[in-house]
Amino acid sequence: MRRSVAYREPESISALNTTPLIDVLLVLLIMLIVTIPAATHKLPVDLPQGIGEPSVDLPHRLDISAAGQLAWDGRTIADAELPALLASTLAANGVLHFKADQAARYERFATVLSAVKRSGVTRLGFVGNEAMAFD
Repeated sequence: MRRSVAYREPESISALNTTPLIDVLLVLLIMLIVTIPAATHKLPVDLPQGIGEPSVDLPHRLDISAAGQLAWDGRTIADAELPALLASTLAANGVLHFKADQAARYERFATVLSAVKRSGVTRLGFVGNEAMAFD
């Protein structure tokens, strides 16, 4: 005796496969966790507020080249000379203009700016940032 059994056609699953979505979200979360500390790194600098009186002092100029070499008033200097020159600027209550080449590494800029801040120079101006100015 033969029996016939009716097999149903398999139905398609209409549920969305969320595994790839979860993988993408986890990758984005990891990228966010990695990039937030780099974006929040800052070096606090006290900048003057408002318009002050023009200075009659002849400013000293500190430059950083693209290769990271320091120059004081156009003369190339070693890193070891910088604290003494900054101390003399501070003693004379002088003004320091600071310019970094666009191709200079930020790490080098932050190191030199940190040395300027440690020396106690309070009259500091950044030169060459005209392209960054707000209208």
